[in-house]
Amino acid sequence: MSKAEKTKQFIIEKTASLFNTKGYTSTSLSDITEATGLTKGSIYGNFENKDQVAIEVYKYNSSLLAKSMARSLGDEFTTTIDKLNAFVNFYRKNWEMVFESGGCPLMNAATEADDTFPALKKQVSHSFEVWIKKIVSVIVDGQQKKEIHQHINADEYGALFIMIVEGGILLSKTTDDEKYLNLALDRILLMIDKELKLLPS
Repeated sequence: MSKAEKTKQFIIEKTASLFNTKGYTSTSLSDITEATGLTKGSIYGNFENKDQVAIEVYKYNSSLLAKSMARSLGDEFTTTIDKLNAFVNFYRKNWEMVFESGGCPLMNAATEADDTFPALKKQVSHSFEVWIKKIVSVIVDGQQKKEIHQHINADEYGALFIMIVEGGILLSKTTDDEKYLNLALDRILLMIDKELKLLPS
């Protein structure tokens, strides 16, 4: 990694929590210089503008979440049901860490990703698509292994799981009460057990 690349990564990592907590549009160049200890010239020497910093920080924040989620849906779990339960348990175990870092980076950016910041909107949309596809692929694999009901629409359930989780995070973050997230996660577990899981004949 070159010196320039190291500096860019330093700026991204130092401002990751700042952008996620304060907001991608509300974070100023002065906030960035204060967080990094670098001059405005150094920032602009590595990024075209503040929006480019915001985009790269979003990619970094969303990639951290994606890596953690990938582990929960990984090969260490042998059955589809175990993988889906691990997806739920990831949020059960890590909600405090997620909240302390400002909340879900996808949801936070989504609230700002309107027509005034189309580049961020595009990134967030892509992140949600990838996330849903991962859940869908696990469900489809479970159908092929005859662990999930064949009549289940994998695309619908993939989207539903994300919507329920994000709704739970939103209410819990807003009210400082984890019960809403736990309620959302309990509902997903019930759906997995009662609607998706194919019992041995």
